[in-house]
Order: sequence, then structure tokens, then C-alpha cells
Amino acid sequence: MKKILVTRKLLKACEEKALKIFDVKLNDNDELYSQSKIIEMSQGYDGILTSLTDKMDAKTIDKLPDSIKILSNFAVGFGNIDLEAAKKKNIVVTNTPDVLTDATAEIGVLLILGACRRAAEGIESAREGGWKWSADYLIGKQLTGARLGILGMGRIGQKIAKVAKSLGMIIHYHNRSKLSKEKENGAIYHDNLKSLLSVSDVLSICCPASKETVDMINKDTIEYLPKGAIVTNVARGDIVEDEALIDALNRRKVYAVGLDVYKNEPNLNPGYLKHKSAFILPHLGSATKETRTAMGNLAIDNIDEFFKTGNCKNIVN
Repeated sequence: MKKILVTRKLLKACEEKALKIFDVKLNDNDELYSQSKIIEMSQGYDGILTSLTDKMDAKTIDKLPDSIKILSNFAVGFGNIDLEAAKKKNIVVTNTPDVLTDATAEIGVLLILGACRRAAEGIESAREGGWKWSADYLIGKQLTGARLGILGMGRIGQKIAKVAKSLGMIIHYHNRSKLSKEKENGAIYHDNLKSLLSVSDVLSICCPASKETVDMINKDTIEYLPKGAIVTNVARGDIVEDEALIDALNRRKVYAVGLDVYKNEPNLNPGYLKHKSAFILPHLGSATKETRTAMGNLAIDNIDEFFKTGNCKNIVN
């Protein structure tokens, strides 16, 4: 029976499944292990079920025991793992695609609605009480007829586009390649970032984090947006240069932001807190019981498939 280290607490059903298949070391207290602790605990183990909160950089991976053959990441993303370092050490890295598309897209739509309709300010006013209605009270931006620019038209981007289109938004997108007409579903393709941003009344960031996308939304590219645009991010915090986006809010270049992810999570840049128009969530993209269960089960299945067959369909390196 293979020995597996699980770095964060999973839902009960997933932990019970893992215990039936492997000799598992669980994290009962959901402690956030340091890199040195992971290295220490992995001695004598065959694989690690990692989480996005685990920074598996080259230095950490190089110090893992030779017995470790797989890092099964509990996420669709894998920006926390140095893929090249893992490959050099003959460690397979897998992720959990597909199963969190719907839940993450729902949060993506919520960010658009929350930022456009000033939900953060509305919630605060309702809690404080004493607000008075007037014709111009908390007027926001209407989605119907607005142009939605989707940066990264993968599974999540396509689902957001489908919902947004039903709400009357006009869909534009930029992707590494043009989609088929069926997948586009009427969306307008832009072959470069500047072209997309220039027509984005609302920008929805859905692209994966990579060396190419780090700080893609920065002080220069923000200027391509129409004045008063809204920026939302359901992908990864590394894609946005926080200081540049906060400066754009200060200058009213950007009307509002909707963020489920941001740099240095869970520590939000305090500059956002100065803006009532900032609609911020604590990385809730996949936070439904159904999705987190499916993610955990798939992360376990990836390990099982790899050790049974020597391969896995969800290998990312």
C-alpha cells in the first residue's frame, strides 16, 4: 500500500476514500505546514496531495526524498509548484480540472454583479441602517448592453460568457487561440490584449497563472481600458499588479473591482480597503460541498491512477 502525505484537511468523505486506498498521513488540525515541515514529513512517503497554500518551489522540491513520485495538487491551478524542478526530479504533477468550472464561474458572475451594482456599499448601508432612498442612491452600472471582456476563454471563461450573455452583455474575448464557432457562441475574438481591453466595459480575468501572465494587468495595460471600466478577477492574484489597479481606482480610471483572488492571500493590499467600490471575497471560487468533494476525490484518483498505470490523464508537467 502506497504511503501518501496529505498537507491540508479534506472533506470527511474524501479523507475516508483516501484511507481505503492508501496508507495516509492526514492533517487533522488543518495546520499550514512550512516548506521544511513538508520535507521532513514526506520522508518514507510515495506521494504528496498538495494544496495551493503549499509553496513547492525548486528549493523545496530538490529536498524532497527520492521516494516521492507524485504531487497531486488539490486545485485546477498549479502555480504553487515549480513544474520544471519536479520534472528534473522525476516527480509527476497533477491537477483537478473540469470539476470546479461551474462553481468558479458562479463566483465570476457574482464578482461582475457585485462590482457593477455596488454590492459592498449596499451591504454596508443595509447593516448600518438609516439609509434613505433617493433617485440617485447607490446607482451602479447595468449589465444589459455592457461589453464584457473575458481574458482567458477556457472552461470557466466560457461558462461566465454563457451566463453573462443571458443577462444581455456583449461578449468579447482574448485567448491564446481562436475558439470554434460553437464554443465562441457569438463572442467576438481579439488577437491581442490591447484590443480586448479597449472594448471592455467590464473585464473578467479567467486565464491561468504563468510566467507570461504575471502582472499582465499593470500600469500600462490598464490605460487601454475605457474610463470607468470594472475589473474582476476569478483566476489568480499574480495576474494583477495591485498598486497599479489601486491607483486606477484612485484616479477613477477604474470604477470598481471585484476580486476573489489577490496577491499574498489571505493578506489583502490595504489600498483596496480605502475604496467602497471594491467588492472582495476570500477565494471562494470552488467553495461548494459538491465541488470540493469532487476536487478531493479527483486528486486521490490521480494518485491511484498514476501508481496503477504509471500515467495519469491530468499530468501537467
